[in-house]
Amino acid sequence: MPKRSAGVSLPFLLAGSGGTGPLHRQLYERLREAILSGALAPRSRLPSTRMLARELGVSRGTVEGAFAQLDAEGFLERRVGAGSVVALPEHARLPRGAAVKSRGGAGARGRGLSRRGQLMAREVLLPEPRDVQPFTPCLPALELFPAKLWARSVARQARLLGPESMTAGEPGGLRALREAVAVHLSMARGVRCDWRRVLVFSSTQQALDLTARLLLDEGDGVWLEEPGYLGARAAFESAGARVHPVPVDAEGLQVEVGVSHAPRARLAYVTPSHQYPLGVTMGLSRRLALLEHARASGMWLFEDDYDSEFRYETRPVAAIQGMDVAGRVLYAGTFNKVMFPSLRLAFLVVPESLVEAFTVARAATDGHVSTLSQAAMAHFMDSGHYAAHLRQMRLVYAERRDALLDALRREVGARLRPGLAEAGMHIATYLPPGERDEGLVASADARGLGARRLSPLYLGRNAVQGLMLGFSGASPAGLRAAVRTLAGLL
Repeated sequence: MPKRSAGVSLPFLLAGSGGTGPLHRQLYERLREAILSGALAPRSRLPSTRMLARELGVSRGTVEGAFAQLDAEGFLERRVGAGSVVALPEHARLPRGAAVKSRGGAGARGRGLSRRGQLMAREVLLPEPRDVQPFTPCLPALELFPAKLWARSVARQARLLGPESMTAGEPGGLRALREAVAVHLSMARGVRCDWRRVLVFSSTQQALDLTARLLLDEGDGVWLEEPGYLGARAAFESAGARVHPVPVDAEGLQVEVGVSHAPRARLAYVTPSHQYPLGVTMGLSRRLALLEHARASGMWLFEDDYDSEFRYETRPVAAIQGMDVAGRVLYAGTFNKVMFPSLRLAFLVVPESLVEAFTVARAATDGHVSTLSQAAMAHFMDSGHYAAHLRQMRLVYAERRDALLDALRREVGARLRPGLAEAGMHIATYLPPGERDEGLVASADARGLGARRLSPLYLGRNAVQGLMLGFSGASPAGLRAAVRTLAGLL
């Protein structure tokens, strides 16, 4: 047995540590790190708890707590009358200078990840604000939400909650909600489906992620609108797909460009009823051309109908899913933008041929959404409250849109040109040539305006500089005040 070394002095253990938490935990972590890194060699004898407590200026109980934890985890060997000895063998310690625990930062975030993991860990998506800001895109009028009616639906379903409802839910979602969604989509959006083809998710992003996993192999091509939704780009790139930006003009996605540049693409992501972020509506000829190419080539279409029920000049435009006779369209929608963001309820209507695969994969990933939330949402819809809330919000958002456009015209003029505002919950605005949106949005964020940059939504080099301004989450007076603040920044 090797001869034990003389005791070592450890006054550095807490000096300038700047640690947080109880002192015994800080001491435990410092000793553990020293042992793993080799700073404390195997079979080194530590000072007695009384002596170390006196050197560190802490109680003996603090040192005893740290030693006891290290002993329990096998880092120390403690014997009565023989003191405490480092027990970790030479071959088990880390190389000198090796990191024992993550210190944060970009390098630590990517260390040890798979290629897919590195793609997923990139900071691609724009952070969503956790407070109400006047220009936040797609933020509902939370102060006008019928909270009492919703609370009654939740309370009613909670009272009815029995053992059969407290077990694991169906991967596809609660049948009552799926039926209510199928009826609503048939009447309001022209979607053709029965309840079996409706799958419930927590968000459209979750539906996109599962779609990418199931339908895309590494290297498969995907059409993405240019500019387009960053969440879709992140999901497809994380799956190893090759994203092909397809430009958008006044008629929507330029199908002929997509066919020319990537004719064998496996999937196309589109927002035809209200393009995100520019707000254009895909014309009928483009819709028919897209469906025909999907039928002929075997391409899948992911139709994201994120906010098109809010249309102000005409009735909402029917979904292209209702025109699909070849079974190539997956149709996604969300309650999070109509109700409130933290609700976490969305849905995906899949072709008949994909129902079984999506249901099995749903069970293998995260299982199902809260049954109580689904039951409450189904009751809210069946009682007519959802349709009534939609009708009221169309009127409210139309007034707020008009207030924003009027304020921009009066306060900003040509310095920030608004785009289309026929539908949705935000408008895209454009800066004059030579101006950049990055500094402007940073200044706006510092004043709590919540505007978003337009240029990051372009994948190619010809990014257009501008702002996305939401109008649904603030009152007309609040929007006018926000525009005055914005005007002072231009």
